[in-house]
Amino acid sequence: MTFSICVREEYTDEEGDRQTRFGVAVTTRLPGVGTLCPFASENGAVATQSLVNVELGRKGIEYVDDGLAVDDALQALLNADEGSAQRQLHGVDADGTFTFSGDECKDWYGHTSGENYTVAGNLLTGEDVVADTAAAYESNAHGDDPLASRLIDALAAGHEAGGDKREELPVQSAALIVETTEERETGDPYYNDLRVDATETPIDDLRETYETARRGWKDAMELYAEEMEEDDLDADGDEAE
Repeated sequence: MTFSICVREEYTDEEGDRQTRFGVAVTTRLPGVGTLCPFASENGAVATQSLVNVELGRKGIEYVDDGLAVDDALQALLNADEGSAQRQLHGVDADGTFTFSGDECKDWYGHTSGENYTVAGNLLTGEDVVADTAAAYESNAHGDDPLASRLIDALAAGHEAGGDKREELPVQSAALIVETTEERETGDPYYNDLRVDATETPIDDLRETYETARRGWKDAMELYAEEMEEDDLDADGDEAE
C-alpha cells in the first residue's frame, strides 16, 4: 500500500535566524494511514510502509532525536527486523537521506531521492507515481506556500499519475506532519499535523481540511492578538523586575 514523501527545508525566520523544517505526507487505499506511517520531529521525518512495522518509524525518529544519523538509525532498525524484505522505509534528517524498499514488496514498488527529499511507494500503478510526486515537490521546493500545502500538491501529482492501484478498495486515507526547529510563542499552527482517516477522496479532503485548519488558525490569531500582546508585555515586565 501507499506512497509518501519526506522533506527537509532550510529557511530564515522572521528574526533573521536560520531554521530547518521537516515534513512527511502519505496516502493509501486503506483507512487510518496517519496512525501508522508518518513520523516527524524538529530533527527529521520518516515514513514506514508496505507491510508496515510501526516501530521502524517510531524508533527511527527517536534515534534521530538522540543524535543518530538517519541512514544509520534506519539501517540499524532494518538489520534487526526479520521482515525487512517486505518493508519500505525512508526519511530525512538535517544532513542526509535514506531510502529502502525490500525485494518482497508488492509491484509496482520503488523509491527515489533528491538532495533534501525522499519518495517511496508500493502497490502502485507504475513508477510514474513516485516520479511525479518527486517532480511536483522539486518544482515547488522554493515556493511561497507553506510546506504542508506543497506536500499535498506532491501527493496530488502522484495520485493523478495513478496512485495506489487497488481500485477495488474505495475507502482511503491521507495524512501530513510538519515540524520545525523554530520556537513559536503561539505554538505550532493547526494545519501542520492533519489526518483524513476514511474517505473516497483522500487528496481533496486533505486539502480541504488543510485550508479549513489554516483559516481557523488565522481567525484564532486575530481574535486573541490583543491578549497575546498583553501576555508579552506582562512577561517583559516580570523580566524587568
